[in-house]
Amino acid sequence: MTRTISIFVALACLAIGGWVLTSQNQTPADAFGAAFAQDASEVDTSMIQDMTLGNPDATVTVVEYASFTCPHCAAFHAENFKKLKADYIDSGKIKFVYRDVYFDRPGLWAAIVARCGEGAENRFFGIADMLYQKQRDWAGQDTPQAIVDRLRTIGKTAGLSDDQLEACLSDGDNAQALYAYYVKNVEEDGVNSTPSFVINGKKYSNMPYEEMKEILDAALAS
Repeated sequence: MTRTISIFVALACLAIGGWVLTSQNQTPADAFGAAFAQDASEVDTSMIQDMTLGNPDATVTVVEYASFTCPHCAAFHAENFKKLKADYIDSGKIKFVYRDVYFDRPGLWAAIVARCGEGAENRFFGIADMLYQKQRDWAGQDTPQAIVDRLRTIGKTAGLSDDQLEACLSDGDNAQALYAYYVKNVEEDGVNSTPSFVINGKKYSNMPYEEMKEILDAALAS
């Protein structure tokens, strides 16, 4: 099973109640909710970078589309991603690109924490691992404040300061750009569920690792 994406449902979830916490003692602000209603193509996303691993010059590129609140994505990262990393990423056989999908506000907040601070590209995958490992803990909280408090704890465990986290979670322009970048990517690649994979331009749904391995080996041999 995979989790199906509805851009319009995700947009509504993000807009209702807002998407940032401006203080550790405040509920999500709704001042910028309407900003997500504008055409994603009109939003400047030039500051958003893909998070990558592996060989940038590899002939095979694997793009994963995943959400930090998706249980199937957590399962992939707990098992198959480790095999993929050992067999293909660390050996330099492929370039791996991770792209966020936002089903809901907590997923966006988690991505903001994972991408927070100078040098975020060096911390991202470590924080991503923690977010997936602890998904039931932080994503299962009853209130937005409790969710963000748990996300702050994960960020601080990764070395981020309270000031850094406050700045990142309060940055409306960045949150809007992240969302617009997500919309552009899933529309361009035709992604409608997570996890999904685009391997050298061809889209695949979630699959057993052996099946992915066959696809990668064939692509590497061609």
